[in-house]
Amino acid sequence: MSYVIAVRALCEFTARRGDLDTRFTPAPSGQEGIAGHQAVVAGRPAGYEAEIALEGVYGVADAGDPGAETARVMAGTSEPARAAHAMDATTDAGGPNGKLPADSQILLRVRGRADGYDPVKHRLEEIKTRRGSADRVPDNQRAVHWAQAMVYGHLLCQARGFDDIEIALVYFDLGSQEETVLTRACTAVELAAFFADQCERFLAWGRQEAAHRAARDDALRAMPFPQAAFRPGQRELAAAIYRVARDGRPLLAQAPTGIGKTLGSLFPMLKAMPAAPLDRVFFLCAKTAGRQAALDAVGRVRAAAPLLPLRTLELAAREQSCVYPGRNCDGEDCPLARGFYDRLPAARAAAAAEPVLDRPALGAIAASHGICPYYLGQEMARWCDVVIGDYNYYYDYNALLHGLMLGAQWRVGVLVDEAHNLVERARGMYSGQLPAARLALARRAAPKALRKPLDALRRAWRASLRDRAGEGYRVYEALPAALTTALQRAASALADHFAEPASAIEDDLLAFYFDLLRFLRLAEDHGPHAIFDAMPAGRGPGETPMETFPRPDERPTRGRGETLDTLSVRNVIPAPYLAPRFAAAHATVLFSATLGPAHFYRDTLGLPADCPWVDVPGPFQADQLEIHLVDRVSTRYRDREASIAPIVALMARAYERQAGNYLCFSSSFDYLARLADRLALAHPDIPAWRQASGMDPKARGEFLARFVADGKGIGFAVLGGAFGEGVDLPGSRLIGAFIVTLGLPQMNPVNEEMMRRMQARFGQGYDYTYLYPGLRKVVQAAGRVIRSEADRGSVYLIDDRYRRKEVRRLLPAWWAV
Repeated sequence: MSYVIAVRALCEFTARRGDLDTRFTPAPSGQEGIAGHQAVVAGRPAGYEAEIALEGVYGVADAGDPGAETARVMAGTSEPARAAHAMDATTDAGGPNGKLPADSQILLRVRGRADGYDPVKHRLEEIKTRRGSADRVPDNQRAVHWAQAMVYGHLLCQARGFDDIEIALVYFDLGSQEETVLTRACTAVELAAFFADQCERFLAWGRQEAAHRAARDDALRAMPFPQAAFRPGQRELAAAIYRVARDGRPLLAQAPTGIGKTLGSLFPMLKAMPAAPLDRVFFLCAKTAGRQAALDAVGRVRAAAPLLPLRTLELAAREQSCVYPGRNCDGEDCPLARGFYDRLPAARAAAAAEPVLDRPALGAIAASHGICPYYLGQEMARWCDVVIGDYNYYYDYNALLHGLMLGAQWRVGVLVDEAHNLVERARGMYSGQLPAARLALARRAAPKALRKPLDALRRAWRASLRDRAGEGYRVYEALPAALTTALQRAASALADHFAEPASAIEDDLLAFYFDLLRFLRLAEDHGPHAIFDAMPAGRGPGETPMETFPRPDERPTRGRGETLDTLSVRNVIPAPYLAPRFAAAHATVLFSATLGPAHFYRDTLGLPADCPWVDVPGPFQADQLEIHLVDRVSTRYRDREASIAPIVALMARAYERQAGNYLCFSSSFDYLARLADRLALAHPDIPAWRQASGMDPKARGEFLARFVADGKGIGFAVLGGAFGEGVDLPGSRLIGAFIVTLGLPQMNPVNEEMMRRMQARFGQGYDYTYLYPGLRKVVQAAGRVIRSEADRGSVYLIDDRYRRKEVRRLLPAWWAV
């Protein structure tokens, strides 16, 4: 049996040494890298060979005789890496994709393309394009580059019968167009020994991983459901998920709170791993609470199958994991980065022996080996069976898990928890802003050499948009050509600046550069799925999550009496970006208690038109929840002042009739404050507490702590905010909710333009922009009241528009409305 690995992946696993170093250096884009390679090759003499496909096989001829090592090498076009999944294990540094019994004969197939061979100099070249001097290449990267060059040198020597060869690293500076060439003279014997050493060190790990995979799949086949019986609706959910995981299809699953969606989705996906077969399961969450629920579900699975060798990893943000916040991630500043790659193998082996790598477990292992816990977690993402993390780890640009999956050719099952959040989250991932205030700050921080391109950008910015200046919010069909050119030239100048050694990097300059790169990347993909617009600085709709506002000290640049605007590329329809991610996964299951109507999510997320949708019946009965339609009150903006007194009177009557804990959801912090103030004035005997803008985790915890069992009082919160979903207050901790709004997003120029785009694309602009998102927030908020089959409670829907048929049909079927 064979185990296939790319040359680069092999060397990254075996040859990286020294410090972790994430100090910023501008990396060339893919197109720039290709152009750089072409420039180097163009300068070589006639007869120079580029892109030479090579392959070598290293292995043990007799598994019972470790000394009988054989190595065979060939040149030519590689055969497909995954010709037969059960027989071929394909990997990058991320591990095996097939099952290789540990006691079988294992051949390691190493393949790749050497950049070039110069027959005149008898030199094998490994070409690396970059910005800036080759002296700035970190030692850990240079070690990998040399290893790649030497492995390619060995493969070429074996393929052509060379006794020796010169190995060269060629660093090409895109800015200066200059080459730095580092050479080593090597014999074929030396290169063969180096190749054997790399292969042996990887094979030791590969055998271990092969045994782990085989044992994992055997245990998963026998794994029992970790409860005595399925809850109502849970079996239907699990069966639907198992079918799509086995067959390789996406699924939209609407399943109510209380049936155990997390366990009901994770269990069948794990059960399908041997049958599919799947290499990894990614459990993606919108919030930290979702990660903990997934970890708890894994714990229940392990309790029911204690011998199951299932490695589970929790991926947390760097800010949550960092031991030395404020320090740079390099060996000069952080002790945990110093010698990181020298200590990584031992830490990786220790981590691989742990079944659950949550934040505390990763932190303990990292501390015992003196390395960074965050980057240990990034490494273990390559070796764990279940990875739990935020949406961005798979769906964002350059997402870690998506990159590993493609490089390793993994077959992956993806579970998307609370998937109704993915629309807005993905919009944010693929939107970008370029505030004029950032340009002003960058101009002040820039050295003299950079002021010219930044001033040219400011002039082009003003001139390109001058024809409609003073009109407030404006939408453009495309980025003006002259402005595009100025933006690109400024980005190139900044890249050259950052590529040079400097004593310090100005934060304002770097922040503008990152904004600029993101904006340009999104502008290149601009189309009907996005809006290119300009907003006067300091103005803008607060409801748009993509909006970036200047801080008070970030004043816009002024010139000739004009104020430059904030430019935005706002994603409206994430489908063009997400559809390839769904297609790349073997199976994707998106589940939530509010995932309807199905066509809205299919259309906006980019799921296939025939993507199945299941609406799982829940365990709740209509008599558990009293629904009160208060349809004689308008909560529209123009009617809010008049609405406050009757709403507060209604809340007081409900509280008097049945004292207990209630939540009141309103559409804004201003409306919330006015309602809470009126309640305090008119009914000071009713305890009340309110959500504040920008609450940190401690403050949110204190807010929820007021909801004690058999407690009494009213908490005020904003609909769609931190307490509108993902909050579990069972039993008497919460007995009712007042929803003082229809939840519709505010009408403003941005949302109105989004509606026009939705109308043009789907023919349902108002529903897609306002109605569906609004009612989804209402149902989520109401879902805080009934959390189990034993709960009883009431919900007051306060707005005259709740009497409309198109609104009521979007409410849960089990509600007695």
